[in-house]
Amino acid sequence: YYKENSKYLAQGEKAFYYFFKDVAEENGILLKDIYTAADLGEGWGSKVVRMEKHTKNRDTIIRLCLAGHFSWIQTSRALKLYGMTELYAKDARDACIIVAINNRIFDPYRVDELLEEHGMEKLS
Repeated sequence: YYKENSKYLAQGEKAFYYFFKDVAEENGILLKDIYTAADLGEGWGSKVVRMEKHTKNRDTIIRLCLAGHFSWIQTSRALKLYGMTELYAKDARDACIIVAINNRIFDPYRVDELLEEHGMEKLS
């Protein structure tokens, strides 16, 4: 475990970037494609992922993870590494997002539709 994850532990500030980049590469998705699919500008998205600019909007990280086809566990880990709360299955909105991820629905607009169908706030 330590050998595989030491770079995420060593540099707290860059841990999110390294983790995000590695998962995107595993999924065969380019970072610039993730920024586009998440509906973020490439410049802003890049700064958020590299942690040059810090967002307090949890939904931004969730949108990036959806666009990168992250699993539920990977999304929760990314949120935690960014300093945000993980997806929590007992929270109705988070549960809806988890169900979407588990059903391989990675389009943020489709996830927004699912959230709206259940009377919840869309991803911002």
